[in-house]
Amino acid sequence: MPERLSQETEHARGALPFGPAEVTGPSMVPTLHHGDVLLVHWGARVRPGDVVVLRHPFQQDLLVVKRATERRGSGWWVLGDNAFAGGDSTDYGVVPADLVLGRVRLRYRPPRAGQRSPFAVARWALSAVRPVPADRSASRRLRAR
Repeated sequence: MPERLSQETEHARGALPFGPAEVTGPSMVPTLHHGDVLLVHWGARVRPGDVVVLRHPFQQDLLVVKRATERRGSGWWVLGDNAFAGGDSTDYGVVPADLVLGRVRLRYRPPRAGQRSPFAVARWALSAVRPVPADRSASRRLRAR
């Protein structure tokens, strides 16, 4: 199952270069979790290892988030960080570059319900907003397979 983004993402994607997107699904665990809110840089240059937002090649109305691991011809080989979730280039092949819409810059993880202890709140506060790092070793791992 691909990591989907909320329908509001498409409406937020306007003239501004940055916009929010909400994650639904498990395909990018442990990097991203269901309910995370992303700050997406629309139209940003993509390099191998970046986490990107793209249109699903077979369902153009569906936006997904994956890691761009390798440039292949005129497109990108994209993989989810959770190998057991599927819904990436192993299922649908190379994604044309024009379907890659933006690069994920930040992730905000909302607090969980029932998170009341001071330790849990402090831990959440220290990790709620984080940059989404590029994994530059992803393309090397892909070639090694």
